[in-house]
Amino acid sequence: MLRSTLLGSLLLGLSFLASAQAHEPAGDPSVVLKTPGLVAFWTFDEEPGQLRESIAPEGDYPLKEVNGPIARADQGPYSGHSIDFNGKQYLQLDYDKTGKLNISGPDAQVSMFAVVRIIDLRQSRTIAGMWSEGKGRDDDSGTRQYAMLMNMPTYGGPNQLVPHISAEGGVTRRADGSAFPWCADYAATKRMVPEEEWCTLAFTYDGKYITAYINGTYEKRELDAKKDRRDDRYFTQEGPDGKDRGMNPYYHGRGIFKYDPEKHAKSKPDGGSDFTVGARYAVGSFLREATKGKFGGLAVFDRALTDEEILKLHKSANIDALNAADKK
Repeated sequence: MLRSTLLGSLLLGLSFLASAQAHEPAGDPSVVLKTPGLVAFWTFDEEPGQLRESIAPEGDYPLKEVNGPIARADQGPYSGHSIDFNGKQYLQLDYDKTGKLNISGPDAQVSMFAVVRIIDLRQSRTIAGMWSEGKGRDDDSGTRQYAMLMNMPTYGGPNQLVPHISAEGGVTRRADGSAFPWCADYAATKRMVPEEEWCTLAFTYDGKYITAYINGTYEKRELDAKKDRRDDRYFTQEGPDGKDRGMNPYYHGRGIFKYDPEKHAKSKPDGGSDFTVGARYAVGSFLREATKGKFGGLAVFDRALTDEEILKLHKSANIDALNAADKK
């Protein structure tokens, strides 16, 4: 009887230990917290039904669940947990509560960093941002600002990381004012975004160039106008010194859209864009391209980080440990 009780206690203890180890953070959140320019940093430690709050000192920026409680996974880089999106839900912070996340203006800079495990890039297109596209093709009512997006093949970004910056909020316009049917301003990586494995995704915008990073690495990508579907003069002749805009980095150089209620009340009646995670408003819906997968960390900065800083953030996530745990 005593032996049976001791054995039961031992097994219970081992089970508890294994559970605790499964919830231990794989990475080091202090690296993110110490990076200058940090506005918000979510580690997704909260249980379903709770607001997801930033742990950065600037403010908590509580993200509310849309379409019911969102599952929490017992694995993650910074809190030991992650939020588990199913493609039918997302997180949202109303425009009037975005505070310092509302990065905008002619001289604005922004960087984003995320630790994610993405499923199905055919649907999963959005990491996060302030990015409302309006109702579809040729619709200029959008209030786009900045966003980390994936798999946008229209202008040469199939299955790749494609961070966007918009100066107009609506569709992109050439130097003469003529309009594209969509927003066309985004960088595109050489590599495809990894599926069904942990990775880090990041981008920077320094007021001129958008640069995209996968797993802490930036790879230069030259423009191939025909292959990349960017043979319009906007891409080939309206870059620096009348040259092309490139692909990664991509030359934008026109600032980030700033919503003005007096100026835009009629042209953009829905108001400024909310900050959303896992989905964006596109073609009249949030859920058409909502993301499936786990998010273990998300950070926003109000400056362009350096290559070295992006690499440090990547290393802080320790994705090798996360992926090794997946294989057990």
